[in-house]
Amino acid sequence: MYATQALTHLVPLAKEVDDNKVTPGVLGFIVFAALAGGVWLLMKSMNRHMGKVDFVEAPDPEAVLDAAVGAGSAKRK
Repeated sequence: MYATQALTHLVPLAKEVDDNKVTPGVLGFIVFAALAGGVWLLMKSMNRHMGKVDFVEAPDPEAVLDAAVGAGSAKRK
């Protein structure tokens, strides 16, 4: 089958589209743009709030224990 034959079979299908069907249109774009803008603003706000967080990680308990044991045995020598 050639491409031209395939197109001639698909063209009548395209003409069968119902003009009364609901499409997103301008209102769908406006709603989508509003949602995208809201998400952008939320992410910007989250970035600001995360920048204010001062997080100090607690030391590893095993490393502290090993250091304490090592220091204790060094004092005994």
